[in-house]
Amino acid sequence: MKKKILALAAVCAVLAAAGCNNNGQAGGTTAAATTTTAATEATTTEAAAETTEALTDAAPSTEGVMSHEEYIAAALDTPVTIEAYVQGKQDWWEDNGVGQASFYAQENPDGGYFFYNMPCTKEEFDAIVPGTKLRVSGFKSEWSGEIEITDAKFEMFANDEFIASAEDVTALLGTDELINHQNEFVSFKGMTVEAKKDADGNDISFMYKWDNSGEQGDDLYFDVSKNGTTYTFTVESYLCGKDTDVYKAVEALQVGDVIDLEGFLYWYNGANPHITSVKKAESVMSHEEYIAAELDTPVTIEAYVQGKQDWWEDNGVGQASFYAQGNPEGGYFFYNMPCTKEEYDAIVPGTKLKVSGFKSEWSGEIEITDATFEMFTNDEFIATAEDVTALLGTDELINHQNEFVSFKGMTVEAKKDADGNDLSFMYKWDNSGEQGDDLYFDVSKDGTTYTFTVESYLCGKDTDVYKAVEALKVGDVIDLEGFLYWYNGANPHITSVKKS
Repeated sequence: MKKKILALAAVCAVLAAAGCNNNGQAGGTTAAATTTTAATEATTTEAAAETTEALTDAAPSTEGVMSHEEYIAAALDTPVTIEAYVQGKQDWWEDNGVGQASFYAQENPDGGYFFYNMPCTKEEFDAIVPGTKLRVSGFKSEWSGEIEITDAKFEMFANDEFIASAEDVTALLGTDELINHQNEFVSFKGMTVEAKKDADGNDISFMYKWDNSGEQGDDLYFDVSKNGTTYTFTVESYLCGKDTDVYKAVEALQVGDVIDLEGFLYWYNGANPHITSVKKAESVMSHEEYIAAELDTPVTIEAYVQGKQDWWEDNGVGQASFYAQGNPEGGYFFYNMPCTKEEYDAIVPGTKLKVSGFKSEWSGEIEITDATFEMFTNDEFIATAEDVTALLGTDELINHQNEFVSFKGMTVEAKKDADGNDLSFMYKWDNSGEQGDDLYFDVSKDGTTYTFTVESYLCGKDTDVYKAVEALKVGDVIDLEGFLYWYNGANPHITSVKKS
């Protein structure tokens, strides 16, 4: 169906119940059957006459340019001017000789916009690629919940671009917070394809048009669920046509498939994401499945980072090791996981990651190596230290490997230096080191002595725990917290020491 405003004005009056709407804007859920009023008026002659001009390399004044917050606060049907980076564009078309197209755009890093039927020549349309920065002036409008800029004109910037990463909003589905990401580039993880019903009551995985009245080349509608709630998503054919990978991927879906999706958070009487990517979700293991997996086999888990060692580079590849935990339990150690310095800085305690790599073992320590990761937003968890004091010396302790744990009422025992003198700690395991190296110290409980460590990559010499261990005296009774690392037996990496 061609995007012809004058033709649609008549057609919509007849086909309102079939979901024809807003001059070619796709409807979203089964609510698309709601009768709509006449289509939006044709682009005015005055707006069509507005010309666009490329800017010079020198950025112009930002006077009068709104922040996204100011744009959202602005009243409907009032003039607005914003600056943002195009992330996606629908097909170009002509109406009475005036070229136009609709665009998704985003500020850096967030704040979404939809420029509806913005006049542009074919040459301008071709020049506006994802990442292009535009200054757009028009009117803030609303259609069935979708906030957009209409009657727009634009200026194009040179030497300034931005490509957004998809913001994971899975956890916001069904909440009032989701609308804050309207028109942004977003992702949904681990969604299950649900059945739709055709006219004969048969289960199908998608429909051509919202009511299955269409054919290949029309919009695709498909249902997915998360945590027992079902949502309707769309592949908008003006944005991603029948020859695109995402269109073909949706046509190939089977009911029950678990998929990850990306797209633009369009709104039509509720969230109606316009999907641009569909991939089969990697099967995420439970901690029990991870523990049962064979060594040197691929694993994929999801967990929340609780601690991280220093970042470093090896042959130009940044990497770091991380302790992580399920909610509330199930520990992991990601060993030398490749990450940029920017990614490392963004991964803070509580950050949720999906990590894929190989289950490995070194001297009893179970870890994930050769790993890749995805970072989740809007979902975090900080573990409380699990008291495992009573499990010291038992076979059950290993079940808490790599978890954040605590030990209560431990007595500091003497270590011996080369001359037989009592020491409360050593730099390195054999006292061959110096300040800044790992600290080793012995503690006892119920007559049994254990060696604990402050790992300098995790807690360096300027940390409170490092200084606390340096200040220990033989006979001190202390409470400790840390990660239950394993090295030929329990070798906790301590992060906190306090007098009992």
